[in-house]
Amino acid sequence: MKRKSMLALLLAVSMTCSMTAATGTVAFASDDAATEEAADDTEAAADDADAADTEEASDDTTEASDDDQKAADEVGALIDKIYVQERTDTTDEDCKAAKEAWDKLTDAQKELVEGEEASPEYFGRDTGDASKDDPRNQDEIGENELLVVSFGTSFNDSRAEDIKGIEDALAEAYPDWSVRRAFTAQIIINHVEARDNEVIDNMQQALDRAVDNGVKNLVVQPTHLMHGAEYDEMVEAIDGYKDKFESVAIAEPMLGEVGDDATVINDDKKAVAQAITDEACKEAGYESFTRTTCNLQNDYTLGYGNKKNDSQLSFFLLSVTL
Repeated sequence: MKRKSMLALLLAVSMTCSMTAATGTVAFASDDAATEEAADDTEAAADDADAADTEEASDDTTEASDDDQKAADEVGALIDKIYVQERTDTTDEDCKAAKEAWDKLTDAQKELVEGEEASPEYFGRDTGDASKDDPRNQDEIGENELLVVSFGTSFNDSRAEDIKGIEDALAEAYPDWSVRRAFTAQIIINHVEARDNEVIDNMQQALDRAVDNGVKNLVVQPTHLMHGAEYDEMVEAIDGYKDKFESVAIAEPMLGEVGDDATVINDDKKAVAQAITDEACKEAGYESFTRTTCNLQNDYTLGYGNKKNDSQLSFFLLSVTL
């Protein structure tokens, strides 16, 4: 009897423990489910927040991109405005405005600049040190002026070495004459002025300067290669000022006078062709410039042309025999 009572008691205790354990397990499972549900809610909320931030950032990027392009387009329009062959009353102001607007752009915005003629290279390309050049636009000219007229170049190193080099050589050769400069390409004049703040006279400005300074004798030395549109326009401009001076002389371009046809080779053309051939042989390492040792062909042709009167193409052919 006592044994049965003991067994009953042990069974009751065992059942009570089992139920307690089961209840604890259920409680723990419920807690785990609640925790997992809370974690899911937190993750979802975080995803929603990230999505909102991403969308907002995208909107900001789009807005920034639009603003960048707008700023770049404004500069492009200013560059196109000064990329012209005609000088106006506002040219100096327009050149200044274009450079100031460019300087305000970020590096990223500068890369976006574009237009009919505009590009990041207009202001951004490094062409050398402009301070090495001399615009030769000074007053106090005196009675004798030697005006060197060039098409022009916006490449600073080339301008200082080539055009200035010619001007310096003429100044040394003719010390009694004041050497001054004029470019015939207003597009280049504007480019150099806007980018480098170097002001170069065009033909009208140079001739006006000569008149204002009381020049009596004017000699014009072009650096043009041949008779063409630029040379003809230069001569036309000078013709309108001839009565302002006691004497006016205009030198021929490098290739001299135009022949009746391509077979007419004047001394200037021969000299240019010979100089080109000699330099080619020299660079090839030959000291003797005969056809045999230089291993060059008998005839050499140099072609250079430009449109005149919008219809005719003037074309020079020249040859030299070694």
